[in-house]
Amino acid sequence: MIEPAASTELAQGEPASQEVVEVTLLEVDVAVVQSQRPEAGVLHAIQSLIYLIVIAVFIITFCVQPFRIPSGSMEPTLLVGDFLLVDKQGIATGDAGLLPSTRIRRGEIIVFHYPVDPSIHLVKRVVGMPGDHLKLRNGRVYINDVLLPESYAVYRPSMPDGYRDNFPRLQNADPNIDSRWWIRMRGLIDDGELIIPADNYFVLGDNRNNSEDSRYWGFVPREAIVGQPLLVYFSVRLPGFDDSDVLPSEAKQRTGTILDGFSNFARWDRVFRVVR
Repeated sequence: MIEPAASTELAQGEPASQEVVEVTLLEVDVAVVQSQRPEAGVLHAIQSLIYLIVIAVFIITFCVQPFRIPSGSMEPTLLVGDFLLVDKQGIATGDAGLLPSTRIRRGEIIVFHYPVDPSIHLVKRVVGMPGDHLKLRNGRVYINDVLLPESYAVYRPSMPDGYRDNFPRLQNADPNIDSRWWIRMRGLIDDGELIIPADNYFVLGDNRNNSEDSRYWGFVPREAIVGQPLLVYFSVRLPGFDDSDVLPSEAKQRTGTILDGFSNFARWDRVFRVVR
């Protein structure tokens, strides 16, 4: 009589264990379902987006920043439609940076705030350093009475211009000169040469006969310098600008198919070109 009772108790205990296991599995399933809710996915995506925005803002603020070339003043070094990555840490501007910086050197290309309108960015090449005595004669630059070698400069045919080619020139004023610069410049000329003050730089465009630069609006203050171009990360051909100097000869002879139009949309040979 005892053995059947014992066996009956064991048989009655088995369903209780199964109920515990089923409840546990149900709780796990609920937790999995809750973790797979759409709200959790949306929150994760938003969090990832915020991280990307923070990283992008950090890079643009402290490291590199994209710029687009809007004019031909730096041709053929930089072309209209070039998109640049500018190193904001590579040039010492007096502010503390995150990375070691170097001094501004003659011949380097810089991006800076336009002195006349700081909301605009310009890109030119540093020609005159603080303390230099500078002059142009027949378009050529002389520093301290020594001709400056400039393999990057081009002199395309243009009408003679006494002010542009023989700077500084006080006999006549060009209509494009900023009036404040004209007044200031008169006090910085000694024996026909312009004396560059401390913490200021004289910049010119490589397209020397078609560039509004320091000759017309003055020096670039050290604190106005944003950085130095690193490379051209993309380049597009814009309507209305002559691109014949960069088109290969075979491209000029194409018949104009859809594929050719896509190929001609960008200057693929300039992508990732280092700026010098």
